[in-house]
Amino acid sequence: MPELPEVETVRRGLVPVMEGRVITRADVRRPDLRWPFPDGMAERLTGARVTRLRRRAKYILAELDRAETLIVHLGMSGRMLIAGPSGTSVPGAFHHHHPAPEKHDHVVFDIEDGTRVTFNDARRFGAMDLVATDAVEAHKLIAVLGPEPFDNAFSAAYLAEKLEGRWTPIKSALLDQRIVAGLGNIYVCEALWRSGISPLRLARDLTKRQISDLAGHIRETLEDAIAAGGSSLRDYRQADGELGYFQHSFAVYGREGEACRTPGCGGTVVRDVQSGRSSLHCPACQR
Repeated sequence: MPELPEVETVRRGLVPVMEGRVITRADVRRPDLRWPFPDGMAERLTGARVTRLRRRAKYILAELDRAETLIVHLGMSGRMLIAGPSGTSVPGAFHHHHPAPEKHDHVVFDIEDGTRVTFNDARRFGAMDLVATDAVEAHKLIAVLGPEPFDNAFSAAYLAEKLEGRWTPIKSALLDQRIVAGLGNIYVCEALWRSGISPLRLARDLTKRQISDLAGHIRETLEDAIAAGGSSLRDYRQADGELGYFQHSFAVYGREGEACRTPGCGGTVVRDVQSGRSSLHCPACQR
């Protein structure tokens, strides 16, 4: 599933073609994805201007001039594909013409300048909803989220408060979206490696210094991943169709049995399973 860096990369790719522009036609080509689409979704989107595109955790939020916001979740395999006006080209776009909608093209947005944005989702684990803009923070998908890793509210002091007395492993605690929003398996593994902390370590046992380092490494890891366009594993592509390349910088994720990249460590990356998810780490330097 795309994590925060992948979703942020997609959002940035959509801003130049959608933000400030009118959706001249919205074609909703099935009744549902993971959940049913909201009533009258095509009619409510057609003619609306996208005033702002922002991200909250792993959700893209398209604010409309009709005081409504479209909430988009990419799910496991969702992609936003950009096609330039017929007979023209859009620099970096995945297509340079308008192809006929294909089997897994579920929602198609035609933009006022002739650009087409298509939500393609082979596994149909994605989701869309329309909600009043002033009620977004109370939406059931958004209300449960903790602070963004880049927000001032996410600090070493905040993280120490949330981890105090928690008997759960630190890996599981960081995946709890109520504590910090947007983190997923890949970047938690990488941030813990950068911090020298084992994913098996109980959250309550971390020192204040370790928590401070961890908070910094979480931001650093996400910043590096966003700069690399995210990580392309299986289905993920950027909005321009290009692959992200942060996977080439993985220190532990996907490197089971390989040498640890910590200078002088000499350890080997191992895989443990925690709550059904793989935890890649180096037992020699992550304690």
